Amino acid sequence: MSNNNASSSSVAVVQKAVKQLRLEAKIRRINVSQAATDLKNFCLQNAHKDPLLVGVPSSDNPFRPPKSCGLL
Repeated sequence: MSNNNASSSSVAVVQKAVKQLRLEAKIRRINVSQAATDLKNFCLQNAHKDPLLVGVPSSDNPFRPPKSCGLL
């Protein structure tokens, strides 16, 4: 009886793997060269918005050093 349970569970595992492989086979894929070109174009188009490239104004920077209190 335990042999029967083991074989049925292994069948279920294989069926799940086949289902996943069929799903992945249906995915539309593009060439790496096309993906790289698209990524490069996206980066160049959005470079002016990237704070790592253009910097963050000190007034908007949440990590700026705290100002000391003038009263103390």
